[in-house]
Amino acid sequence: MSDRYPIPAERVRIGEEIKKSRFVTTLGPAATVEEAQSFVEQVRAEFPDAGHNCYAFLVGAPATTTSVGMSDDGEPHNSAGRPMLTVLTHCGLGDVAAVVTRYWGGTKLGKGGLVRAYSGGVQKAIEACRVGERVEWVKLGIAFDYAAVTGFKRMAPDFEAEILTEEFNDKALFKIRLPAERLADIQTAVTELTNGRVSFG
Repeated sequence: MSDRYPIPAERVRIGEEIKKSRFVTTLGPAATVEEAQSFVEQVRAEFPDAGHNCYAFLVGAPATTTSVGMSDDGEPHNSAGRPMLTVLTHCGLGDVAAVVTRYWGGTKLGKGGLVRAYSGGVQKAIEACRVGERVEWVKLGIAFDYAAVTGFKRMAPDFEAEILTEEFNDKALFKIRLPAERLADIQTAVTELTNGRVSFG
């Protein structure tokens, strides 16, 4: 799994009326299956009188399908959850959940109309959503001779490294935080900077 990828930065909600039925789409981030299920339950609790609360979620990097879920919640088979999941799978976001709430207006939409309504609601919510980034952060301890301190401080931002603490005893000791995907690169760079006189912990 990738260490970083785009995710929804916020929860968004949009509504529309189609042939007198009201559709309310709620979309937001969900980093785990449990968070996705909790998201669905929260939306259901907000709309307890709705005819349907159909949902889909994708946990993990964009387009991965190892942790997904969906439900038609009483709508005809594959007319809601599956089309919603298809939109999520192809939208370029990871860790995303969507619930489309429907209040029936008395006019049948047919299966094709339902597919368009549910998938269209999710697409509109994605377009309205600000995008953030999921980054897996790691911490690293580094110890080296004083001569390398200036060079290290100059290079740290190149690896998106944040210096958390620094101590100066017989060696310069730094504790840093950086994206997991940059860990091997910074270790190589610091090893070169110090001619191998470095320890990591």
